[in-house]
Amino acid sequence: MPRSPDRRRPATPLRAAGAGTPTPDAPTTDAPVLKPGTEIKAERPRMWKVVLLNDDFTPREFVSAVLRAVFRLTEDQAHRVMITAHRRGVCVVAVFTRDVAETKADAATEAGKAAGYPLRFVTEPEE
Repeated sequence: MPRSPDRRRPATPLRAAGAGTPTPDAPTTDAPVLKPGTEIKAERPRMWKVVLLNDDFTPREFVSAVLRAVFRLTEDQAHRVMITAHRRGVCVVAVFTRDVAETKADAATEAGKAAGYPLRFVTEPEE
């Protein structure tokens, strides 16, 4: 006989400790066993570069303004990054963890898109 949608299955009774389920004080096999005095060192996260790509259409003043707004660069730093990208074709703006780098690169690229410019920022892993 099919169940009606408003009938719910009764909750399963809780198992007693020792009936196949580990208790909070019981050791689990997932955790490594460390010797006394062993120090655990956390690994540093991999860093990612945010790279400004040069284009021939976005005004320099706009690029500088985006760098100041999104990456919090000073006017002088933003000008140097913008000029380096203009002369070499690319320039590393900053280095962050992956999620921060992608968020900032996307925000800066969207600012250019919203203003109608082909301004692009990309991320790549730091070596």
